[in-house]
Amino acid sequence: MNRPPHFNLLARVLHWSMAVAILTMLFVGAAMVVSLRHREVLLDLHRPLGLAILLLAIVRLANRLRHPPPPLPADLPRIQAMAATASHWLLYGLMFAMPVIGWAMLSAGAYPVELFSGVRLPPILPHSPVLYGFLRPLHGVLAYVLFFTILAHLGAALFHAWIRRDGVFEQMSTGGKPE
Repeated sequence: MNRPPHFNLLARVLHWSMAVAILTMLFVGAAMVVSLRHREVLLDLHRPLGLAILLLAIVRLANRLRHPPPPLPADLPRIQAMAATASHWLLYGLMFAMPVIGWAMLSAGAYPVELFSGVRLPPILPHSPVLYGFLRPLHGVLAYVLFFTILAHLGAALFHAWIRRDGVFEQMSTGGKPE
Protein backbone atom coordinates (compact mmCIF):
# COMPACT_ATOMS: atom_id res chain seq x y z
CA MET A 1 0.00 0.00 0.00
CA ASN A 2 1.35 3.40 -1.00
CA ARG A 3 1.17 5.67 2.07
CA PRO A 4 1.45 9.46 1.92
CA PRO A 5 4.12 11.38 3.85
CA HIS A 6 1.44 13.30 5.83
CA PHE A 7 -2.25 13.27 6.74
CA ASN A 8 -4.58 14.79 4.16
CA LEU A 9 -6.21 18.16 4.84
CA LEU A 10 -9.60 16.67 5.74
CA ALA A 11 -7.96 14.34 8.28
CA ARG A 12 -6.14 17.28 9.88
CA VAL A 13 -9.25 19.49 10.00
CA LEU A 14 -11.33 16.65 11.49
CA HIS A 15 -8.60 15.77 13.99
CA TRP A 16 -8.27 19.27 15.40
CA SER A 17 -11.97 20.17 15.31
CA MET A 18 -12.88 16.88 16.98
CA ALA A 19 -10.14 17.40 19.56
CA VAL A 20 -11.82 20.66 20.57
CA ALA A 21 -15.29 19.08 20.51
CA ILE A 22 -14.25 16.02 22.53
CA LEU A 23 -12.38 18.04 25.16
CA THR A 24 -15.38 20.36 25.40
CA MET A 25 -17.63 17.32 25.77
CA LEU A 26 -15.49 15.85 28.54
CA PHE A 27 -15.55 19.10 30.51
CA VAL A 28 -19.27 19.62 29.91
CA GLY A 29 -19.92 16.02 31.03
CA ALA A 30 -17.85 16.50 34.18
CA ALA A 31 -19.64 19.77 34.95
CA MET A 32 -23.05 18.11 34.44
CA VAL A 33 -22.25 15.58 37.13
CA VAL A 34 -21.44 18.19 39.75
CA SER A 35 -23.74 21.09 38.88
CA LEU A 36 -27.41 21.11 39.69
CA ARG A 37 -27.82 24.76 38.82
CA HIS A 38 -26.46 24.45 35.25
CA ARG A 39 -27.33 20.83 34.56
CA GLU A 40 -30.13 21.50 32.05
CA VAL A 41 -28.07 23.99 30.04
CA LEU A 42 -25.12 21.60 30.03
CA LEU A 43 -27.36 18.70 28.94
CA ASP A 44 -28.73 20.86 26.14
CA LEU A 45 -25.14 21.31 24.94
CA HIS A 46 -24.01 17.73 25.65
CA ARG A 47 -26.59 15.90 23.53
CA PRO A 48 -26.16 17.71 20.18
CA LEU A 49 -22.40 17.85 20.65
CA GLY A 50 -22.39 14.09 21.19
CA LEU A 51 -24.33 13.56 17.97
CA ALA A 52 -21.99 15.92 16.11
CA ILE A 53 -18.99 13.94 17.38
CA LEU A 54 -20.62 10.70 16.24
CA LEU A 55 -21.30 12.09 12.76
CA LEU A 56 -17.79 13.53 12.48
CA ALA A 57 -16.34 10.20 13.63
CA ILE A 58 -18.14 8.46 10.77
CA VAL A 59 -16.71 10.95 8.27
CA ARG A 60 -13.29 10.65 9.89
CA LEU A 61 -13.26 6.86 9.76
CA ALA A 62 -14.37 6.88 6.11
CA ASN A 63 -11.57 9.35 5.33
CA ARG A 64 -9.05 7.24 7.25
CA LEU A 65 -10.05 4.07 5.39
CA ARG A 66 -9.85 5.88 2.06
CA HIS A 67 -6.62 7.75 2.85
CA PRO A 68 -4.25 5.61 4.95
CA PRO A 69 -2.17 7.46 7.52
CA PRO A 70 1.50 8.13 6.87
CA PRO A 71 3.92 5.46 8.06
CA LEU A 72 5.48 5.71 11.48
CA PRO A 73 9.24 6.27 11.55
CA ALA A 74 11.13 3.08 10.68
CA ASP A 75 13.30 3.40 13.79
CA LEU A 76 10.33 3.65 16.17
CA PRO A 77 10.51 0.74 18.65
CA ARG A 78 7.97 -1.97 17.84
CA ILE A 79 6.21 -1.64 21.20
CA GLN A 80 5.66 2.09 20.59
CA ALA A 81 4.35 1.44 17.08
CA MET A 82 1.94 -1.17 18.45
CA ALA A 83 0.85 1.23 21.22
CA ALA A 84 0.27 3.99 18.64
CA THR A 85 -1.89 1.73 16.48
CA ALA A 86 -3.84 0.35 19.45
CA SER A 87 -4.43 3.78 21.00
CA HIS A 88 -5.66 5.22 17.70
CA TRP A 89 -8.18 2.42 17.25
CA LEU A 90 -9.21 2.80 20.90
CA LEU A 91 -9.84 6.51 20.26
CA TYR A 92 -11.93 5.67 17.19
CA GLY A 93 -13.87 3.07 19.16
CA LEU A 94 -14.56 5.55 21.95
CA MET A 95 -15.57 8.29 19.49
CA PHE A 96 -18.29 5.91 18.31
CA ALA A 97 -19.12 4.19 21.61
CA MET A 98 -19.53 7.24 23.82
CA PRO A 99 -22.31 8.95 21.81
CA VAL A 100 -24.08 5.68 21.03
CA ILE A 101 -23.97 4.56 24.66
CA GLY A 102 -25.19 8.01 25.77
CA TRP A 103 -28.07 7.80 23.30
CA ALA A 104 -28.85 4.23 24.34
CA MET A 105 -28.68 5.18 28.02
CA LEU A 106 -31.16 8.03 27.57
CA SER A 107 -33.41 5.77 25.50
CA ALA A 108 -33.37 3.09 28.20
CA GLY A 109 -34.14 5.74 30.80
CA ALA A 110 -37.08 6.97 28.69
CA TYR A 111 -35.46 10.40 28.42
CA PRO A 112 -35.94 12.18 25.12
CA VAL A 113 -32.77 12.92 23.18
CA GLU A 114 -33.62 16.44 22.14
CA LEU A 115 -31.00 18.01 19.91
CA PHE A 116 -32.59 21.44 19.81
CA SER A 117 -36.04 22.96 19.94
CA GLY A 118 -38.44 20.21 18.91
CA VAL A 119 -35.88 18.00 17.12
CA ARG A 120 -35.54 14.64 18.86
CA LEU A 121 -33.69 11.49 18.04
CA PRO A 122 -35.75 8.30 18.14
CA PRO A 123 -35.00 5.94 21.03
CA ILE A 124 -32.58 3.15 20.09
CA LEU A 125 -33.47 0.97 23.08
CA PRO A 126 -36.74 0.26 24.82
CA HIS A 127 -37.37 1.77 28.24
CA SER A 128 -35.53 -0.43 30.73
CA PRO A 129 -34.35 0.61 34.19
CA VAL A 130 -31.97 -2.37 34.16
CA LEU A 131 -30.31 -1.28 30.91
CA TYR A 132 -30.22 2.33 32.08
CA GLY A 133 -28.61 1.20 35.33
CA PHE A 134 -25.92 -0.62 33.33
CA LEU A 135 -25.32 2.04 30.66
CA ARG A 136 -25.12 5.10 32.91
CA PRO A 137 -22.00 4.02 34.84
CA LEU A 138 -20.54 2.50 31.65
CA HIS A 139 -20.82 5.91 29.96
CA GLY A 140 -18.98 7.48 32.91
CA VAL A 141 -16.24 4.84 33.02
CA LEU A 142 -15.65 5.14 29.28
CA ALA A 143 -15.41 8.92 29.67
CA TYR A 144 -12.48 8.34 32.04
CA VAL A 145 -10.93 5.87 29.58
CA LEU A 146 -11.32 8.48 26.84
CA PHE A 147 -9.78 11.19 29.01
CA PHE A 148 -6.75 9.06 29.91
CA THR A 149 -6.34 7.87 26.32
CA ILE A 150 -6.34 11.51 25.18
CA LEU A 151 -3.69 12.33 27.79
CA ALA A 152 -1.55 9.44 26.51
CA HIS A 153 -2.10 10.59 22.91
CA LEU A 154 -1.11 14.14 23.83
CA GLY A 155 1.96 12.86 25.67
CA ALA A 156 3.00 10.78 22.66
CA ALA A 157 2.47 13.74 20.32
CA LEU A 158 4.66 15.96 22.49
CA PHE A 159 7.26 13.19 22.75
CA HIS A 160 7.44 13.09 18.94
CA ALA A 161 7.50 16.89 18.67
CA TRP A 162 10.00 17.71 21.41
CA ILE A 163 12.10 14.60 22.08
CA ARG A 164 12.26 12.50 18.91
CA ARG A 165 11.71 15.42 16.51
CA ASP A 166 10.89 12.84 13.87
CA GLY A 167 8.14 14.71 11.99
CA VAL A 168 5.24 12.63 13.35
CA PHE A 169 3.67 15.62 15.10
CA GLU A 170 4.04 17.81 12.01
CA GLN A 171 2.28 15.21 9.85
CA MET A 172 -0.93 16.07 11.72
CA SER A 173 -0.27 19.68 12.68
CA THR A 174 1.00 21.19 9.43
CA GLY A 175 0.91 18.34 6.95
CA GLY A 176 4.65 18.06 6.54
CA LYS A 177 7.99 17.49 8.21
CA PRO A 178 9.87 20.35 9.85
CA GLU A 179 12.76 21.86 7.92
